[in-house]
Amino acid sequence: MSETKNILPQSNSFLIGQSEAEEIFLHAWQTDTLHHAWILSGPQGIGKATLAYRIARFLFWADTNNKSQYSSLNVAENSDVFQQVACNSYPDLMVLERDYIDKDRNKIISAIRKGEMMSEDDLAGLKKSAFIRVDDVRKVTEFLSKTSFNDGWRIVIIDSADDMNRNAANALLKILEEPPAKTILLLVSHNPSLLLPTIRSRCAKLPLRVLTNSDVASLLRRYRPELNEKMIEALCSISEGSIGKALIYSDTDAVSIYDDLCGLLYAKRNMSTRQLLAFCSEMAKDAQKFDILLELIVKLLKENMSSCADKEELYSCFNDARQMFADCSSVNMDKKLMLISLLTKISKAL
Repeated sequence: MSETKNILPQSNSFLIGQSEAEEIFLHAWQTDTLHHAWILSGPQGIGKATLAYRIARFLFWADTNNKSQYSSLNVAENSDVFQQVACNSYPDLMVLERDYIDKDRNKIISAIRKGEMMSEDDLAGLKKSAFIRVDDVRKVTEFLSKTSFNDGWRIVIIDSADDMNRNAANALLKILEEPPAKTILLLVSHNPSLLLPTIRSRCAKLPLRVLTNSDVASLLRRYRPELNEKMIEALCSISEGSIGKALIYSDTDAVSIYDDLCGLLYAKRNMSTRQLLAFCSEMAKDAQKFDILLELIVKLLKENMSSCADKEELYSCFNDARQMFADCSSVNMDKKLMLISLLTKISKAL
């Protein structure tokens, strides 16, 4: 396994495939047309959060008296600003994410007070709230009411803005309506249509593009150097231009899952009932594999939508798969039976 810690957005100095978005922001800064709030949009895993931290570091570090010297947002990793942002200790940066549920947050606080280090397994077992709550956004108001420590920028990264519930979104709207001076809000959004129209209208748009297979392959070689070229090619083909997905897929045997899925569905009338039951049983008992399988099913359906003779039936399968995404957290859902039903239906439609 490669060093996952190097891929965390706050400590990642490497961004590929998003030069156009970077140039748009840099030009706005250099021409003094910088908007107070930006929506960084695009599918998950393409570098939105990495760009948000990249922007924050640059604004804290760059010399405003000589703006023309900069051709990128790059900040040296050995700089104090880079190191402080990487450690979440820069005083004028606030990051708003879903907080841990009360019980697990208390575990973290208790460990800090005792001077204990939580293991990776302990941290992985902690659960986060389903939403960013209104109380979380109120902390932003409190943060922005304070004076900057060096009379510079105060920056808030919201990752992701899609996670805000209605009350939290309305609280953020009040901040956007009357932003304090020298404040930048960076809203990471995987699906901007989920945001309130009034929030979208008060933000500049910075859309990021889906990565090319060449981009994803280059990043896989960097972050997963143990992978051979055949596996890299296979991961690129199923990750839909997302290095985030490709990395998760590389660590969860998603290529084998997709191969087994295709083997079942394209067998048509020769589909083995025994193999179908075994496959669905294995996927249903592992929450991560189940979620990945649903992603891969949706990908396969989208790819076949234009060529399938029975488009209406395949579209019905697509809706069924999307509904399974929404229902998969239900404790009463029989994942195995739902998978068997869905895959049988897809096989017939294909």
